[in-house]
Amino acid sequence: MEDSDLQKFTHKRLNLLTGEWILVSPHRAKRPWQGKVEKLSSTNKPQYDPDCYLCPGNKRAGGIKNPEYKLTFVFDNDFRAILPDTKLEEFNSKNLLIAKGEPGTCRVVCFSPRHDLTLADMEMNDIKHVVDVWQREYLELGGKDFINYVQIFENKGEMMGCSNPHPHGQIWAQYSIPVEPQKEMDRFNEYQAENHSCLLCDYLKHELELKQRTIFQNDSFAVLVPFWAVWPFEAMIVSKNHLRSLNDFGEAEKHHFAEAIKNLTTKYDLLFETSFPYSAGIHQSPTDGNEHNEWHFHMHFYPPLLRSATVKKFMVGYEMLANPQRDITPELSAERLRSIGENS
Repeated sequence: MEDSDLQKFTHKRLNLLTGEWILVSPHRAKRPWQGKVEKLSSTNKPQYDPDCYLCPGNKRAGGIKNPEYKLTFVFDNDFRAILPDTKLEEFNSKNLLIAKGEPGTCRVVCFSPRHDLTLADMEMNDIKHVVDVWQREYLELGGKDFINYVQIFENKGEMMGCSNPHPHGQIWAQYSIPVEPQKEMDRFNEYQAENHSCLLCDYLKHELELKQRTIFQNDSFAVLVPFWAVWPFEAMIVSKNHLRSLNDFGEAEKHHFAEAIKNLTTKYDLLFETSFPYSAGIHQSPTDGNEHNEWHFHMHFYPPLLRSATVKKFMVGYEMLANPQRDITPELSAERLRSIGENS
């Protein structure tokens, strides 16, 4: 199969980070759409909402009053999914019914006191302050003896199940390494053992040479649509140097990471002229006390929009029962995102 055939014919692509395959069907992008059309959420939000439980000075659902914060604000989630006092006990019934206690904690990160500013709308220095907070939280939570992994993530928009419109993210820190990071860690270790090099270092070098799926780059980071992307406009921010975690970031890396986030999220908003929904999260080395030289820092962005602001990509049927599938190719997605702002 030639490279050009990937834009014409049905084929499978291997996700290097998980070892799983996705099905790509370029011809299906031409089919007419008569499915569900989503309602657009209002983008006309006030700077301050007296009814928002995340705005400065307001009471949260649990009755605690927020301080009059001026920058990024972090607090323990009032409805934590993981609790620090959970015991490390195991339930096992004939090796058929198995469960384990999972201690940890959950925090909320309000990006800004402004109710109306998403990361795409914020100034670069303010995004850099969010990165500062992520770094601090990673080190603080990861330093606890019962925390072995720190997952930083954001669900943006009603379409992604976000329960409050005030721009914010979350941090879940827990005893065990979650399923998706564990898959990646296994692949990192396998590749390092076989090739004596880093999987993402080698992959990124090749992507930058090809220039087919790269959207943006600066001195420290590259933004690209992965070769194996599942979601229509999925993207990944990858460090150019072999950084394992936020702990390896200096001031230059934090500034460049903020710039990469700003560039990608702005392109998203301009693509369909809407506040682009997505789930995004950082994957970095565990905090279990080991070196983890195999790890390479990156951030995933999974947006659900397919053809417009009102047409969503659903994972159903074949994708739930067999394996993920996409219509528009990653190369076309990258081309559309890359072209935004080129002539401005």
